[in-house]
This record gives sequence, structure tokens and C-alpha cells, in this order.
Amino acid sequence: MSQQHEQHDRPDPDGPHEHDILDPTTEEVVATVRASSAHDVDAAVARAGRAAAHWAACAPGDRARILRRFAVVVDEHLEELARLEVREAGHPIGNARWEAGNVRDLLDYAAGGVERLTGRQIPVAGGLDITFHEPLGVVAVIAPWNFPMPIAAWGLAPALAAGNAVLLKPAETTPLTALRLAELGLAAGLPEGLFQVLPGAGPVAGRALVEHPGVAKVVFTGSTAVGRDIMARCAAGVKRVTLELGGKSANIVFADADIEAAAAAAPGAFLDNTGQDCCARTRILVQRGVYHRFMDLLEPAVRAFRVGDPRDPDTQMGPLISAAHRERVRSYVPQDAPAAIRGDAPTGKGFWYPATVLTPDSAEDRTAVEEIFGPVAVVLPFDDEADAIRLANATAYGLSGSLWTRDVGRALRVSRAVRAGNLSVNSHSSVRYSTPFGGFGQSGLGRELGPDALAAFTEIKNVFISTESTSTETISTETISTEES
Repeated sequence: MSQQHEQHDRPDPDGPHEHDILDPTTEEVVATVRASSAHDVDAAVARAGRAAAHWAACAPGDRARILRRFAVVVDEHLEELARLEVREAGHPIGNARWEAGNVRDLLDYAAGGVERLTGRQIPVAGGLDITFHEPLGVVAVIAPWNFPMPIAAWGLAPALAAGNAVLLKPAETTPLTALRLAELGLAAGLPEGLFQVLPGAGPVAGRALVEHPGVAKVVFTGSTAVGRDIMARCAAGVKRVTLELGGKSANIVFADADIEAAAAAAPGAFLDNTGQDCCARTRILVQRGVYHRFMDLLEPAVRAFRVGDPRDPDTQMGPLISAAHRERVRSYVPQDAPAAIRGDAPTGKGFWYPATVLTPDSAEDRTAVEEIFGPVAVVLPFDDEADAIRLANATAYGLSGSLWTRDVGRALRVSRAVRAGNLSVNSHSSVRYSTPFGGFGQSGLGRELGPDALAAFTEIKNVFISTESTSTETISTETISTEES
């Protein structure tokens, strides 16, 4: 996610007072949001600490009921949240509705875990040993602009369910849905101060959260460069951290696969969200014997992918997030680039960029190894299973990927050999709120989602309770001494 979050290198601790939010489709200002300063962060951490103490003391059933109510309130405002996402992020309305629904589902799923966050009873000599999951206290969630609602909820929902307070720092360009979610949380019954949103710049509000001694854990989704910086700053306070960073995922197509199905599915795997997806399958690896057939099928599938007004329910791909990001994507595709497919995009206002498929001569070309984070994919041929695995692993990243084959044995062998945290076979669906998500290598640290998500926001406390009688021990010792004498 190489450009998902602002760099932490600007010096002003108070940051700008206001920030304009642009509609990526029209380039119009849709809102002006006050940016949080370091002083705002300090006050928010104090409020969150007080709220966390009361929240942790609530009966588990009460916490679960409030979170379920939060899910219901989100569902009641689903269309409003989706349209807000269209305005601030340029997502097609169908995608945005799914994203708002994902927040609802995450809250509901996390609520189900509140009363199941159980410890263990461990057999030991001389007593009873039990463990507890204790909440950490205050958790900072620093969310990206590419999926503002769902990824915020990935941290928010399990952290609240585990008994913590949450301070959410949305990306500077997409704070509107986060602010609205905080209002809906209060309406659902969350205590004041328990879930707060702090819009602002990464080097100001983000850095203040990362370095604040009152914050027990930081959850960050964004670029690998910023992730490294956050990890280093957290190390100074021995602070827990979960990082979901960049990706350059492979889509491996073997000759024995259903080639028609693989080619038809490939565009969605790298064009969804205009390629602004850390799991995008932007390296398409095709076995040499079916390479030309696959390319013949891929071109009409790419051209059929509908690009246009994100408010239109038929639209599949909208604009990029900003003019600056469009220029970054464009820098990877000069006029003489080896483009096998160049799609169409609207002209005029909006940060549009066409779907593009490149066929570089080398697997070491920068387009094949760097995360472009736009609607650009490369296609590379491979010879056999070993060659496919070699190419798939020829990256510093290891977040996601797909493989297409009819051979179950091959599917298992290759899945085990590819160094990535989330893989799918004959599908591009590898991320669900009910299963673990995270990466290998430079793609991050830790796991989110799934049945263990709540535990990642707790400390394990071990308690030993002696069951031996002190008086019995004394008598036994005296008896033994008498008998020996």
C-alpha cells in the first residue's frame, strides 16, 4: 500500500487547522475538516483512558449488546455511509454499499466474540492455574484512504469488543465516513470518549498517537516505509503494533486451469477499487503453453470492465484518489511502455486513469516488482511449477495471491510454497472478516480479522492459586522429622 498514508516527516506539531476534502470524480470540495493537533491527541487519549476503564468493567453481555446495537445503527444508515464514501473516495456505489455492510458485519461478528474471549485452565502441581485476557487500554487505529470504512472497522470492532477504547486517525483525504461512524457509535450507546476520531495529517496527529505513552497499541495500514517508521517509534515505548503494508500479489494461471474462467476473473482482481488495493493481483503469471490464448481472452475482459461515474450502479471502476496519485501511477507507464492493453477512461474533471496491462521483458522490471497501486498489471510467462513459485516469490512483499489449476495436489503444493499470508484457488476471494488476514515479509506484521482478532487486543494474565494446606504441610513435616529421629 505504498501511497496509502501521509509520510511522517513534516515538523509542525499542531498541523494545519483545516483541510479540504475533494470529490475525486468532480474535483469539487465536498467538506472542510478541522485537523487535529498534538494537543487534541493528548486530550483525546486522556478521555479514552477514562472511558476504557469503565468499558472494561462492563459485563461482557452488556458490551456485546451495545456493539450489536452499533451494527444495527450502521445498517440503518448504510446508504448514507455508502454515498459519503462515493463522495470522498470515488468508489463505485456498489462497492461502497458493500464496504458499509462490511462495517456492520464486523461489528456483529466481534460482538459474538465478547463472551467467548475465554482463558485457559492449565494443569500444574499444587494448585490451579488459569489465564485471563485483559484489555490493553487505549488502541490507536491509523486507517488508509483506499478502504476507509472496512479497514477502520478491522481494528475498531475487535478492539472495542475486547474491552479497549479506540482512537481512529483516518487518512487526511477520507475522514468523512470515520467521523460519521463515531456519531453513530454514540447514538448506539457507546460511552463518551470510548471511540473518537482524530482527522489530520500523519506527521502530526498520527505521530502524536504513535508516540503517546497512553496508547498501548497501534494498528496501521499503509505504506511499508511509513510502517517501518511507526514500528521504530513504537519500539521506544515497547508498544504493541499490527502493520498491514504493501503488496505485489501474483495471479498464477497453470495450463490445466479453466483458462476462460481465469481470464474472465483477472480484470476484477487488479481493477477493483481502481487498483488501489494492497491485495490486487497485479502480477499475472501464465504458463507458457497457454500464454497467447490467455492474452486473447484477457483483452476483451479488460475492455468490458465498466469505467465511469461512481454514482452509476453499473460502474465497476471509478477515479483514483487524487491528482498526485494519478501522476505517480502514470510515471510507471511512459508512452513507450510495453502495453499489451490500454483501456479507456473519461476525460475532463476527475482523477481518471485507464486500465493498463504491460508485458515487460524482464521479471525484474520495476513494474513487475514495485507496488504501483493503480489499475496497472503485468503479465509474465512461466515454464513449470517450480518456475511459477520462483516468480511468485520474487518480491519483498507477501500479502495475497491466487492460483488457477484443476490439480488439487498442485493447488496444495503451490499454496504451501508461495510466501503470502492469504491465498485463493480458482478464485480471487481471499479476504473475509471471519478468517485471519495479514502478510509475510514487507507486507506487514501480525494478523487481523478471524476468530482470534479479539485476542490481539489483549494481554494474557496468568494466575496460580495454591490448593495445598499450610497446616497440613507443617504437620507432615513434623511427623516425618519425628519418625526419622
